[in-house]
Amino acid sequence: MNEGNKKLKDTKVGEWLSDKAPKILDVAGDLLPDAGVLGIVKRLVDSDPEIPAQDKLEFERIRLQNEVNIQEQVTRRWEADMNSDVKIAKFIRPSIMIYLIVFFSVVTIWDSVSELFVVRDGYVDLLQYLLLTVLGAYFTGRTIEKSLTKK
Repeated sequence: MNEGNKKLKDTKVGEWLSDKAPKILDVAGDLLPDAGVLGIVKRLVDSDPEIPAQDKLEFERIRLQNEVNIQEQVTRRWEADMNSDVKIAKFIRPSIMIYLIVFFSVVTIWDSVSELFVVRDGYVDLLQYLLLTVLGAYFTGRTIEKSLTKK
């Protein structure tokens, strides 16, 4: 089982928490260690006055290593897709990105020139999150991947 599928308590971050901050582990230990959960745990660790500053730095190092491991897993999945003989696996991510950009552009223009067509706020928020996620994963992920490859 890879690091990304383990519960927080079964990761290196969980090991650190069990030793240094067991109360936090009791609360978050059964959750998956995605970015949201680790962000919350980081805030709890940072705000806990009982944890020494040196231990907080050690936690940050472990958390960042976990993030690097997750990014490496994403990179391996993307590499597997690109090396696959299945064409859709190679083109799905760029196709989704292109579709969302075109859709966003059309909706933006249509909304600005037509009084009859109004985009509801909920859809604006949804489209914003989708675009940020896809563009962030595609471009930021590729940047991280390239910088890790150079090292």
